[in-house]
Amino acid sequence: MRKIQLPDDPMLGESTLNIGQTNSGRPPNVIADRAEAAVMIRLVNDPTSTKEAIVKAAAGVEAHEILCIPAVNLGSLPGFETTVVKYTTDTPAFGGAWGQPFLVGPGTIHVAHTSEERVPKKQLLEAVQIYQRMVRQLLV
Repeated sequence: MRKIQLPDDPMLGESTLNIGQTNSGRPPNVIADRAEAAVMIRLVNDPTSTKEAIVKAAAGVEAHEILCIPAVNLGSLPGFETTVVKYTTDTPAFGGAWGQPFLVGPGTIHVAHTSEERVPKKQLLEAVQIYQRMVRQLLV
């Protein structure tokens, strides 16, 4: 699996692969008769070639896709700072139902989904100002 040639994108950079969980269901002093692993790949383009490479690499073992969220290029507005990040969002699940998507908000990805996840009050107050500026700009 680690030898799969993962795609890259000029703006988003390289895809990443993480073997995040492994389990044999056996004690550490017993040679396991089975094993399983949960693998996560952060995609930067169309998933087709990556899926094909995984099926080929996993030949002879059972493999299941749990979730596939495509890479997404979100909108930007003049006067608002932007950045490119290597993590995903649920935004593609909405299928553009509410128009051009923007991803903005307080907090930091460095503590997201951890026991230390928090958003400083100052950032929450700043977010209100940012949202108000965005709404005013989008309504023009």
